[in-house]
Amino acid sequence: MKYKIFFKNALTIFLPLLLGGIYSILIKTKEYQSFNKPPLSPPGIVFPIVWSILYILMGISFYLSKKKEENDKINSTYYLGLAINLIWPFIFFNFNLYFIAALWIVLIIIMLIKLMVLYSKVNKLSTYLQIPYLLWLCFALYLNIGVFILN
Repeated sequence: MKYKIFFKNALTIFLPLLLGGIYSILIKTKEYQSFNKPPLSPPGIVFPIVWSILYILMGISFYLSKKKEENDKINSTYYLGLAINLIWPFIFFNFNLYFIAALWIVLIIIMLIKLMVLYSKVNKLSTYLQIPYLLWLCFALYLNIGVFILN
């Protein structure tokens, strides 16, 4: 019985990382090196490291919010936000729709802010753990707009 609880909790925490790993296989990120990039663009190796950390923080935040109480609004907002996030690489890398991808990041930011507001009502730490994600999304928006303008 304890093993079921352990695996359910572990899955809750690592699901975003697992999905991100699967999606990274499906997208065409090799083109990143050939883009004209804006100033402050990190090398390609930075992205999987940062996203791994962010996905783990997303899972921990969700887990902590569920420990307090089950909340359908948090559940639906979290999973919808995760799905929206996982679609962005296809828009950007596979379809090369840079302007649409920038708008998509704005949508991700809106979903994250909504989730952070919901988290703040249940577990403040869940909210605080999302600040790096929010900052990264703002930086990603800058990079995305830069690629749109320069390419």
